[in-house]
Amino acid sequence: MARTVTIRDADGMELFRRWQQQRDISAREELVRRHLSLARRIARRYAHTREPLDDLFQVASLGLLKAIDRFDPDRGLVFSSFAVPTILGELKRHFRDRGWSIHVPRGLQELALRVQDADIKLSSRACRSPTVVEIAQYLELETEQVLEALEVLATHHAASLDAPIGQMLDDETLTRLDTIGNEDDRFALVETASSLTAAMRQLPEDDRRVLALRFDQELTQHQIAERIGVSQMQVSRILRRITNQLRDTMGMDELLPSCGSNGSRRRPRDAA
Repeated sequence: MARTVTIRDADGMELFRRWQQQRDISAREELVRRHLSLARRIARRYAHTREPLDDLFQVASLGLLKAIDRFDPDRGLVFSSFAVPTILGELKRHFRDRGWSIHVPRGLQELALRVQDADIKLSSRACRSPTVVEIAQYLELETEQVLEALEVLATHHAASLDAPIGQMLDDETLTRLDTIGNEDDRFALVETASSLTAAMRQLPEDDRRVLALRFDQELTQHQIAERIGVSQMQVSRILRRITNQLRDTMGMDELLPSCGSNGSRRRPRDAA
């Protein structure tokens, strides 16, 4: 319901008329001076966010200017009743358009800001962080919607992996990237396995069969000898020759150490 303009407001209403009807810059400047504290108070509502307070105050001040330019003094409203929604809208637009590190649909952005605002209000009332159910009940939402909004809020700002977070023992700067993990040596095994497969294709069919019996079926040299009709000593020589050939083909110093009679892949029942 509109409030009636009091005698105390009369001077302010006259300033609005001077600005709107006569474009009196001094009247506009006086209106800004009088109401700048309102913009500052609203900006401080979002001081808990990662946005600098100075930036928020500038955005709120822009909203104040828009409110001054659009306010109609003849409607009988108190200016603050018109200005507060305008300033809040400018701040929310700032968070929606510039405050996100990644692209988030507008609907989710607005939902996330509603949940964030509810979290602040409920926390101040209960002197503790509200539960998801409490936020959902306060906003009349489903708990799944609140959980989705909280996940969106977690992506509001992205931290650089190169940002310093401390010092290492050698006085080098420690970054987030240094804490993620070490190089996985198994990536090298992928390349080695690929090269080994290509080298094995160059072997004669009989040699590939011996390797398959040894490594795929994990037979002992004695069992391989019985399978292909040679002595165990011959199997040992075949495996050693194959190993040397693969080393030469791939240019590696150590490869398939278990090809010989004392290989690491031998099971306890293996006999030379």
